[in-house]
Amino acid sequence: MTERFKRRINKKNKRDVMTLAWDFVGTLLNTHDVISIEVRSITRSDEQNAKLHAMLGDIAKQKTFNGKKLSIEQWKMIFVSGHRIATGGQAEMAIGLEGEVINLRESTAQMGVKRMASLIEYITAWGAENDVKFKDWRKYDMYS
Repeated sequence: MTERFKRRINKKNKRDVMTLAWDFVGTLLNTHDVISIEVRSITRSDEQNAKLHAMLGDIAKQKTFNGKKLSIEQWKMIFVSGHRIATGGQAEMAIGLEGEVINLRESTAQMGVKRMASLIEYITAWGAENDVKFKDWRKYDMYS
């Protein structure tokens, strides 16, 4: 028997999913003294992640920032920081261990689906304003 139960739940299916979860928990407790249950909101999707990284890759190949070529991760930092400001947030800075300035930016891994969609829209708009040619992201392997 599998030791994992993972389902998406919404207002329409909550009773059915919770019944399945209850039964699964009972079965696990027959063989284990203690188990763990996690309930959380859905974060970004695999498709959103693939699209984000494909877009950042296209930008990294085509554009410079302050005259320098940047990596995908560097572009991600720039866009996440800019997106936070553009959506009404504030930059949070700190002095690092070696006296450097650090932007304590939002984590894309922790973004929900709506927040990630907003970031992708922000990057799309920037790309349109800066003549970025985005490739069809669906042609990329999301796990590479």
